[in-house]
Amino acid sequence: MKQIKIGLLPLYLELYDRISPPEKRKPLEAFYASIADVFRRKGLEVIESGICRLQPEFSAAIKKFETAQVDAIVTLHLAYSPSLESAEALARTRLPVIVLDTTPDYDFSPAQSPDKIMFNHGIHGVQDMCNLLIRNGKTYLIEAGHWQNSDVLARVIARSRAARIASSFRRSRVGQIGKSFAGMGDFSVPANVLKNELGIRSIPCDCRVLSRACSSISEHDLDLEIKNNRMNFAVRPGIEKAHRRSARVGLAVRRWLEQEKLTAFTVNFMDVTRSSGLPTVPFLEAGLGMARGIGYAGEGDVLTAALVGALASGFPETTFTEMFCPDWKGQSIFLSHMGEVNPRLLSGKPALAEYPFIFGEVENPVKAVGCLRRGKAVFVNLAPLPGDQFRLILSPVTIKAVKKGADRFSDTVRGWMKPRVKISDFLADYSRAGGTHHAALVYNADMNILSGFGKLMGWETVVIESSRGSMFTVHR
Repeated sequence: MKQIKIGLLPLYLELYDRISPPEKRKPLEAFYASIADVFRRKGLEVIESGICRLQPEFSAAIKKFETAQVDAIVTLHLAYSPSLESAEALARTRLPVIVLDTTPDYDFSPAQSPDKIMFNHGIHGVQDMCNLLIRNGKTYLIEAGHWQNSDVLARVIARSRAARIASSFRRSRVGQIGKSFAGMGDFSVPANVLKNELGIRSIPCDCRVLSRACSSISEHDLDLEIKNNRMNFAVRPGIEKAHRRSARVGLAVRRWLEQEKLTAFTVNFMDVTRSSGLPTVPFLEAGLGMARGIGYAGEGDVLTAALVGALASGFPETTFTEMFCPDWKGQSIFLSHMGEVNPRLLSGKPALAEYPFIFGEVENPVKAVGCLRRGKAVFVNLAPLPGDQFRLILSPVTIKAVKKGADRFSDTVRGWMKPRVKISDFLADYSRAGGTHHAALVYNADMNILSGFGKLMGWETVVIESSRGSMFTVHR
């Protein structure tokens, strides 16, 4: 996973510089340096700024953080700082804000020296600033505690992972091969809304470009790709032509992703036709892309493709998926899709199989097939709502193990998901919340990080984990 990058913003009061000698600031500068050093030792990249006191200084620091494309701004009050100096610049930026509410000294009992007030009174600056952030409509996360005698810095780091997902989502560049599947309305959001409300840019693909890219793939590159696939997959016999065809179109798509700096892509298989110039549907590259951290969703779903890519930036074990069939008897839900899955999440060595493509006149592709491995995961959906609002739906689930010899679905992408509630309650609650039929499955995810992502995006977050009666938990 790419290193998380934060901008550490120190807040201070200009009045103190006017009434105090310069050396008065040295202990606070050392405190700021110590916090930055701890974050670095714990694996974060830290972009520092000068101590900020006045509006122009805050604006310059935040501009520096934006240019560096940090995942989050972490604020640190070195003393009281008047909120009107910082609030406007913090509210204006699209960068997530995490408030670190801490002070240098652990003990401030009656035995403490009164001289220490100067170095430990930042908490009312935090209160001033947070009130203004709320009044300016800026969402933020906050963690409080002593930096050495609590886990507050670990909590801020966890929040930084939520911020990484939010920042990645807002920077999404989603390539779209074909149009959205005709008649599918739940994930359909106009491109201008995706851009203006969420920051997602959709980049339509000129299939003529992909067709030329297919023609330019060298036999040497094709041989290397097929060799690599044979190392990572159990390639079924008799699929050499289909494998070579899929590898060629996959490499062409990969070049397009790199050239356009795309973070995700989506394919409407109905628009992959002979007239498009593509030899087959790039199902295999959809899975290989997800294994590399590229987002994906089927049928022209830009919204879910961006979601999958953003989630993968914080949790690499992420895949696109869809609920297909309820197992009422076994109290699980069958997950599948036509031919797209992150192969890293499949049990054992995944197979490569030829897929009889009956939906158009292009030739058969190959696809990865296998069963999702047993484990804990979170089923994640982003549901569009009225008024260009969105709702994040989270449900902790278990992916069930499948007994050998009992699985008759060997030619498909599949898995059996067991929610924490009866599937009748789960399915009803999911649709009460407006969940769409495309989603992400995230293994080993931290619910606090995922809910923090929703908070930073300003979404209502629904958690389906309780039994009928309380229905679901809502976090705002």
